[in-house]
Amino acid sequence: MLGWLLALTGCTGGDDAASSRLAASEVRGVTDTEIVLGSYTDLSGPTALWGVGATNGARMRFDQANAEGGVRGRLIRLVVEDIAYQLPKAIQAANKLINRDHIFAMVLAVGTPMNNAIMPQQFAAGVPNLFPISGGRQMLEPFHAMKFTQRGIYYNEVRAAVRHFVENEGKQRVCVIHHDSDYGQEIVEAAEDQLAAMGLQVIARTAHKPAESEFTAAVLRLREAECDMVAMATVHRDTILVLDTARKMGWEDVAWVGNNAAYGQVIADHESGEGYYAFTHMAKIYPDDDKSPAVQAWWDQYLNLYGNEPGLAAMEGYRAADLTLLALENAGRDLTVDALLKGVEAITDYTDIFGYRVSFSPEKHGGVRESVLSQVQDGRFVVLAEAVSY
Repeated sequence: MLGWLLALTGCTGGDDAASSRLAASEVRGVTDTEIVLGSYTDLSGPTALWGVGATNGARMRFDQANAEGGVRGRLIRLVVEDIAYQLPKAIQAANKLINRDHIFAMVLAVGTPMNNAIMPQQFAAGVPNLFPISGGRQMLEPFHAMKFTQRGIYYNEVRAAVRHFVENEGKQRVCVIHHDSDYGQEIVEAAEDQLAAMGLQVIARTAHKPAESEFTAAVLRLREAECDMVAMATVHRDTILVLDTARKMGWEDVAWVGNNAAYGQVIADHESGEGYYAFTHMAKIYPDDDKSPAVQAWWDQYLNLYGNEPGLAAMEGYRAADLTLLALENAGRDLTVDALLKGVEAITDYTDIFGYRVSFSPEKHGGVRESVLSQVQDGRFVVLAEAVSY
C-alpha cells in the first residue's frame, strides 16, 4: 500500500511544487465565480447504495444553491470519482482530486479504510475532510482542525445501544458478533467499555470474515452462552445471514442490535429481519409517512430527478451539502481554508429539514450526539425512540 500512498503526493513535481501547493492551499479550488469540491465514493461497488444516494442528495442541494446564485456570488462545482470501494482506486481518485482538480475541500468521502489512508496527505495539501461516509472513530480521533463528521460514530452508537438495553430492557447477558476487522474491534471495545462502566462484562463474542456465509457455529455458541442481547458489527449481507440462522434455530428470546453500517431496507425486507433493532443517526422515511411540507417537497424533487425513492444515504448527502453551504456562507466572501473551518465551527444550533440536530464548535467537530432507535416491524423500520443521547 505504501506505493499507492506515495502516488498521492509523488506527481507534484518535487519539493518546489509541493511547497508551492502548500503555500496556495488556502485558495485552491476558489475563483471569483466558483468553488470546487471533491468526493471519492462508491458508485459501482458493494456500498454503491450509499455512494449513489449520497451523491444524488448532495448534487440536488448544490444545484438548488447554484440556481439561486451560489454562495456569495460563487457557484459550487462538485467533482465525483467512483472508487467501487477499493483502496487503490480511492488513492488514485484522491490524487486526481487534490493535484489535478485542485479541490477546496473533500466532502462525503466513502469508507473508513479509504479515509484513514488518504487523510494525512490530504491535510498536508490543505484540503479539509467534510462529513465522510464513515462511522469510524478515526473520522474524529485524534482531533484535527480539518476533520468534521455529521454522522453517528459506531463506537458511540453501540455504547448508547448497550446502555439502553441494559437500563430500559433489563438485558444482562450482552454478547458481540463482529467482523474480524478494525470496524469489528471498535464495536467490541464499545460494548466492553459500556458494560464495564455498568459493572458488567461481555458474556461471549464471535468473529468472522466480512465475506463469510456460514454462521451456524457462531450463532450456536452465542445461544449456548444464553445471550439476551447481541451487538452486531456486521453489514447488510452478514446481518441477514446471522438473523436467518438464528430464526432457523428457533432462537427468539434475544435482541439483535446493529448500527449505521447494518441499517438498510434490504434487512427489513427479509423475514428473518423481523424484530431486529438498529441505532442510527437518522431514520428511513417511507412513502406513506406523514411528512412536513419541506420533506415532502424534497422527496418529490428527488423522485422526479432520479427516478427512485430517496433513502437514508440521500438524506445524509443532502444534509452534508446543506451544512457545507452554510459553512461557506459563514466563511464570508474572503474565502480561505481557515475561514471555512471557522464557518463549520460556527454551526452551533442547526436542525435539518428532517428534524435532526447537528452542532459543532472549535472543540467539537463531531456534529451528532444522539441516535435514533428503530426496530423492524412488518417489513419496515419503525422508530421506537428518538434523541437517545450518547
